[in-house]
Amino acid sequence: MRNITFATNHPLVLTGARRVGEPEPVDVLVRDGRVSAIGASLGVDPRTERVALDGRFVVPGLWDAHTHLTQWALARRRLDVSGARSAAEAVALVARRVAADPPPDGLPLVGAGFRDALWPDAPTAALLDEVTGDVPVVLVSGDLHCAWASTAGLRFLGVTHPTGLLRESEWLPLQGVVDHVPDDVADELVADALHAAAARGVVGVVDLEIADNLAVWRRRPTPPVRVRAGVWEDYLDRVVREDLHTGDRVADLVEQGPFKVITDGSLNTRTAYCHDAYPGTTNHGVLSVPPERLVPLMGYARAHGLSCAIHAIGDAANAHVLDAFAATGATGSVEHAQLLTDADVARFADLGVVASVQPEHAMDDRDVADHHWAGRTGRAFAFGALHRAGVRLALGSDAPVAPLDPWAAIDAAVWRARDGRDAWHPEQRIDVLAALASSVDGRPLGLRVGDPADLAVLDADPLVLGASVGALRGMPVSGTLVAGRWAHRTL
Repeated sequence: MRNITFATNHPLVLTGARRVGEPEPVDVLVRDGRVSAIGASLGVDPRTERVALDGRFVVPGLWDAHTHLTQWALARRRLDVSGARSAAEAVALVARRVAADPPPDGLPLVGAGFRDALWPDAPTAALLDEVTGDVPVVLVSGDLHCAWASTAGLRFLGVTHPTGLLRESEWLPLQGVVDHVPDDVADELVADALHAAAARGVVGVVDLEIADNLAVWRRRPTPPVRVRAGVWEDYLDRVVREDLHTGDRVADLVEQGPFKVITDGSLNTRTAYCHDAYPGTTNHGVLSVPPERLVPLMGYARAHGLSCAIHAIGDAANAHVLDAFAATGATGSVEHAQLLTDADVARFADLGVVASVQPEHAMDDRDVADHHWAGRTGRAFAFGALHRAGVRLALGSDAPVAPLDPWAAIDAAVWRARDGRDAWHPEQRIDVLAALASSVDGRPLGLRVGDPADLAVLDADPLVLGASVGALRGMPVSGTLVAGRWAHRTL
């Protein structure tokens, strides 16, 4: 197991640094993990390390406000079936992998990323069986809310099923079966994933893995970036017994995160809970945690010093969650907030609830939304409306649903376009400064003396790159400081 080590946290001065929107370069002195001074040609002790930035840009380090870290670390090495446009195409990808690199005996081939909402053919166990035989195969959907298994894959999961396509409550309790690997393997993969995140300017993530995150992060070595470890209902009493509040230190660079609840499903699985039925059906989606259960849960969390991070995708689910915030006085965020009524946009602002959103999902789901939320997509992924209403946005990825790369999220929020396509509902775009501000954990973009020295060093001006669609996705990052220590450095 590779342990993460930092250089001695001695004073450091970054010379010739530029700040976004400021014309003149400055020096930035870092001492004891904080920004100690900012000015032109700072006179410092000659023993202080000096790093010449030569006009590179320094910004507060970026955060990903919603990740599932272990699943993301595993997905980085799984068969990618996200490009499949039909069940037949996904089966062909599986067939090639099984022929070229079959899994070890007794272990499944696990794939990730399929999105079947617009497929012309149905995913079934029988289709997979034709090319895999006795090799167990489990494919996890891009939204994590369903899985598609071969007959041998179903046996591996310990279930029987008429079609092999497991949705919502059929699948979510089984996720841990395919995600289970030895602790040392998982820890190594997570460390590698966080190093990759640091190389993109990330200084912190919110980990909402469905696990006993308190135990997991106390076991792991010091991560290269900060981690907020969320807690789920099954593990809530333990956090309460230890009197841990959101923000309390759990381990080096790790703090207690929010209380997480999933109230409805997802768009691709057609289980997001909506006011209107899905086209051609009487199905409004799944409300998995109704108000009579959600309100006491959130009230309990609030009474014990925990903020709340509540998953809601459909507009009806979002309305119920905002009602629960109002009833309990809880603080925190709605996670995803993908479909909203105009009235509920205003309620976000009135209640001070954060909209924790994943802009890359809008790019992945635009065609699915146009079909299954037909006539309502003007208020889907409504970043512009939320921002104009004064709602605080927190950008994230929901990795592995989208890659853990904040520059992809920023570009998607700014342009609402990808892959050469026209902007989708451009009225819901936000500008580069707003997107950056929504990616730095509530810090102002202008550096301030006394702030934590969690900084990203950029080789390009984000305002210039942001003037061209897609350019921010390639943002070059030459350094990332976490608590004044280099988590990534190419300088």
